[in-house]
Amino acid sequence: MTTSLQPAPGGSHGFATDQFAPVRELFDSMLDADPRYSAQLAVYVAGRKVIDLVGGPDVAPDSLTGVFSCSKGVSALAFSLLVQDGVIDLDATVATYWPEFDQHGKGAVTVRQLLSHQAGLVGVQGGFAMEDYNDLPAVADRLASMAPMWRPGNGTFGYHALTMGVFLEELCRRATGLRLQDVYDSRIRVPYAADMFLGLPESEESRFRSVLFDETPAPAFFDPHSIAGVAGNVQAGNLLGLPNIRSVRAAGSCSGAGVGSADGLARVYAGATTGIDGLPPYLSPETIALMSQEQVWGLDRVFCEMSSFAVTFMKANPRMDFGSAEAFGHDGANAALGFADPLYGVGFGYVPAWNEEGGTASRSMQLSAAVRKVLLNS
Repeated sequence: MTTSLQPAPGGSHGFATDQFAPVRELFDSMLDADPRYSAQLAVYVAGRKVIDLVGGPDVAPDSLTGVFSCSKGVSALAFSLLVQDGVIDLDATVATYWPEFDQHGKGAVTVRQLLSHQAGLVGVQGGFAMEDYNDLPAVADRLASMAPMWRPGNGTFGYHALTMGVFLEELCRRATGLRLQDVYDSRIRVPYAADMFLGLPESEESRFRSVLFDETPAPAFFDPHSIAGVAGNVQAGNLLGLPNIRSVRAAGSCSGAGVGSADGLARVYAGATTGIDGLPPYLSPETIALMSQEQVWGLDRVFCEMSSFAVTFMKANPRMDFGSAEAFGHDGANAALGFADPLYGVGFGYVPAWNEEGGTASRSMQLSAAVRKVLLNS
């Protein structure tokens, strides 16, 4: 049985099954507490949609917006298909597929290490210019010729905010001749009807809503020549406004230019793990276990905070406590969040209209915890 009652003023629209009424109540309380707050929330359990809510003045049920680094998680789902197909071996060296990468002592770096933030290639001196976002093979060439910022293979890791998508895309291009975005479209987005795009077509532009900020994003405060400054592209400009630029979201960089809805995020993760709408899961349990196994945990060398990563995917941890030990996904700079939790059979998507703070007390963490509480008490 579902609840789809008319909302009270300021409340949410959409539905939640009776079982998940407590989650809707929490979402509505967030809307009541802040008249400007606007967001979408979608949850699938065992392949069935149990929550599809939208609230606030700046979103609609069918609107799309930038999801920043949630794009990495979506891209990693597509990359997982290449691993599942046997096209990519995580324990092969990167140079096996990308010979030019074997420079400055990087010849022994494995695909697994590269895609779990261990390679020390967090950015490029001078930064990425705007045109670089539309010419990632050229960026890949620059990264291949770089010396790492730390010695790979010693357990050090740091968040590769801009470059992770370059690695995913270049490895796919080298191994298959295809764009990873095209693999995603043909094998995930289209067959699973996911409203989540790595490259927003012109035909969908009317649904796009810009990510909203309290003010123009302030310049990053990092020393531009520090590891954090290079990772944050401080030398070339602020990153937060990128999804609002048409050319960037049209190109759909796998690092952070994806555009979608909460339902789109939830569907790609549910489709991977449980299947949806009568379609089987597109990833096997073995592939999920391989790609979602934690690779690194501890102090992130770039941003000096506790983090944990699988192969590209984020893992739940005390700072980002979004699921069980089996959960995997990715958040975005605006606190958007998409993840799967195979233990609970959950596919989760949350997309705010306004840029929000992420972390332990974020709305996305509160909502994901509320979903787990319902399932644990059922």
